[in-house]
Amino acid sequence: MSFHAYIRKLTGGADKGKFVALENISCKIKSGCEGHLPWPNGICTKCQPSAITLNRQKYRHVDNIMFENHTVADRFLDFWRKTGNQHFGYLYGRYTEHKDIPLGIRAEVAAIYEPPQIGTQNSLELLEDPKAEVVDEIAAKLGLRKVGWIFTDLVSEDTRKGTVRYSRNKDTYFLSSEECITAGDFQNKHPNMCRLSPDGHFGSKFVTAVATGGPDNQVHFEGYQVSNQCMALVRDECLLPCKDAPELGYAKESSSEQYVPDVFYKDVDKFGNEITQLARPLPVEYLIIDITTTFPKDPVYTFSISQNPFPIENRDVLGETQDFHSLATYLSQNTSSVFLDTISDFHLLLFLVTNEVMPLQDSISLLLEAVRTRNEELAQTWKRSEQWATIEQLCSEYPHPLPRHPVAGAGEQPTLHSSPLPVVPWIPHPAASWQVPSAMQRVETRPPCQARGRLR
Repeated sequence: MSFHAYIRKLTGGADKGKFVALENISCKIKSGCEGHLPWPNGICTKCQPSAITLNRQKYRHVDNIMFENHTVADRFLDFWRKTGNQHFGYLYGRYTEHKDIPLGIRAEVAAIYEPPQIGTQNSLELLEDPKAEVVDEIAAKLGLRKVGWIFTDLVSEDTRKGTVRYSRNKDTYFLSSEECITAGDFQNKHPNMCRLSPDGHFGSKFVTAVATGGPDNQVHFEGYQVSNQCMALVRDECLLPCKDAPELGYAKESSSEQYVPDVFYKDVDKFGNEITQLARPLPVEYLIIDITTTFPKDPVYTFSISQNPFPIENRDVLGETQDFHSLATYLSQNTSSVFLDTISDFHLLLFLVTNEVMPLQDSISLLLEAVRTRNEELAQTWKRSEQWATIEQLCSEYPHPLPRHPVAGAGEQPTLHSSPLPVVPWIPHPAASWQVPSAMQRVETRPPCQARGRLR
């Protein structure tokens, strides 16, 4: 059920939820206990965190992920098509009502920002992004916010047919333990405000999207979140990935530096009896929440779509750079009489604000308001400003823009699909490694695990 439906269920009794309190899980020793020496020399039942038994979460903070149109996703996939390397991006959009589910919430994706990164055919590494705060500020002025993250896990199977390998399924895994830890870290950084929680926040609406091969060997987009229990384990550094089994996590053991509560999960033995297992190792399907990912029947366009779009940031490896040369090329190829249509490009607006030659961070608010409200009159007012005149003068230094040369691709363009994933058991399967972002690089890994977990 949706989170708001869950809240209504809790507050629908005779007491109207007077005594309802949504407590955030803590895996740390409570501070201020003076009856004994600090850990590791002493601990008591008052300060000791409770053991955790993992359960499937009954509610979702987000019920659906919807890309406004195919172009948003298609441009993101172009990087993989041209290089064969995996790619990462942040989803910017808004949370809206999902009318198909009672009290449901939908994350609508209007744009994808691609931060600095190093991608190979089987790994990703995020680099420090000095423009991260500026991007969030510009998005906020456009009426958008960071709603999630997306990455590719694509391997070309037949370049002649344009098919990709179907690698994430019930026989392997849907999210690896490293990806669950990364998702938990992102969700902890974007908490969901909640009046019923003593902390003022509970869970998160930050979503995870994966572009991967589907059962028809075409590109599918799948959506997930991790549970509040997973968020707590990640926040308090209690969860580790297994080195040789991406479908398994490992609950950290207590040490002299850190006390870790026992973590359990329930399984079924070969005789059909329910048993409780220590989460060493841990099948990560206990931590995952499946979210449907869709494209609308009638596309929506927050930003204009062009046959010759402005280059996306941080794609220098493709020879696609954001500079005044590329801006002159873009303006020469997009000669619409409606200035708002020409300037309404998310990546172009970011370039105008973050470029080193003439950053417009302090003088672009009027233009951002025009784009947000689709007001051509405001856009024309900004066009008559001194800043735009200077930009046109800089672009005039490139009277004959050179066309960009295409880069050798990884194959034909597969068809885009999106579909909900069934909740099914996972069993071990070797898979390509996925390097977590720098924020999570402190996470150690366990030695190879011989045990395997299966949810029945």
